[in-house]
Amino acid sequence: MGLDSGEFYRIRKLPPYVFAVVNEMKARLRAAQLDVVDFGMGNPDGPTPAPVVDKLIEAAQNPRNHRYSISRGIPNLRLEIVKRYKRNYGVDLDPDKEAIVTIGAKDALAHLLFAVIGPGDEVVSPNPAYPIHQYGVIMAEGHATMLEMPNPATFLDNLEHLYRTSLVPPRMILISFPHNPTTHCVDLDFFKEIVRLASHYGSMVVHDFAYADICFDGYRAPSLLQVEGAKEVGVEIFSMTKSYNMAGWRVGFCLGNPKMIAALARIKSYLDYGIFQPIQIAAIIALRDCEEDTRRICAIYQRRRDVLVAGLCAAGWPVEPPKATMFLWAPIPEPFREMGSLEFSKLLLEKALTAVSPGIGFGPMGEGYVRFALIENEHRTRQAMRSVKQFLKTAPSLAGQAR
Repeated sequence: MGLDSGEFYRIRKLPPYVFAVVNEMKARLRAAQLDVVDFGMGNPDGPTPAPVVDKLIEAAQNPRNHRYSISRGIPNLRLEIVKRYKRNYGVDLDPDKEAIVTIGAKDALAHLLFAVIGPGDEVVSPNPAYPIHQYGVIMAEGHATMLEMPNPATFLDNLEHLYRTSLVPPRMILISFPHNPTTHCVDLDFFKEIVRLASHYGSMVVHDFAYADICFDGYRAPSLLQVEGAKEVGVEIFSMTKSYNMAGWRVGFCLGNPKMIAALARIKSYLDYGIFQPIQIAAIIALRDCEEDTRRICAIYQRRRDVLVAGLCAAGWPVEPPKATMFLWAPIPEPFREMGSLEFSKLLLEKALTAVSPGIGFGPMGEGYVRFALIENEHRTRQAMRSVKQFLKTAPSLAGQAR
């Protein structure tokens, strides 16, 4: 079949990128010299800790580091992430068999799915969710089963019901807490129940732990691997993006079950030569010496959260403060609910110059919500909230026009 015969096989399975609609509109407004306050993409705006940058520069000046690296990550970096897990969670991991370095969390998840999921294998996950959780499964030829998650307890009930009523149990449970976009949090008992179900029915578990360190008000996110028996059934994916402001560096890890790690390592050995070695060397410094920076980064997000929540509530848009993540998941104000999240996001951008992510972009069960990312400073956030307050004052007439 030639290029004129239609869309490519896997591309046909992917829907249009909903967020692109808002992004294009935002670009047009900025091209017209309008000041858009952007709460859209969860792209950390803070600098990477200085010692990490300094180490990168030093390592990059050594020609030996310019060669191919190791697909699974250099030994000292794997050792350092294992030490962090022991220090922070009391978890023992073998750096050779139970840890692999990945080119960010997306690399870990997408290629792990390719490695362990076969045609028609069922992968069950909460919805709404980060899009790769659903479409990574679809691209790997698996069957993505989405369970509604108004809260973690309901998701767990739905999951137990699915196991009781399915002729063939799901091949994998794919979860992420603290959760993007809903910001839901769980305790260790939740993970114990996940491990119990997976062990009993023979399923794998993958936990995306991207927001491990962005927790507020005394809440501390548990690791799946703290549960006894977790390594027998699953793995956890940790990213340096949010914890260390290292988004563009693309450094992640997959940790836990040695059989799953080995499968991922084998797939990756065919696909890449690992991360540029100076970046890996610099990442060691982050894990070893920059925990105070992680706490500082978290405190910045908490202050931004407080300003955003106060501003929305004062504008007549009541929201609950999230306990974790760099997001706020807000129900669409009542006068606008019928228009849906995409049209509301477009209207908010047009009338209040405030960009958010429409909930429908996170799956069908995200409809009725929008997501704010805490990526604007406090001054810019207050500026946006003044515009949102003015916008909501005209809510009845604007909502009527939109219908």
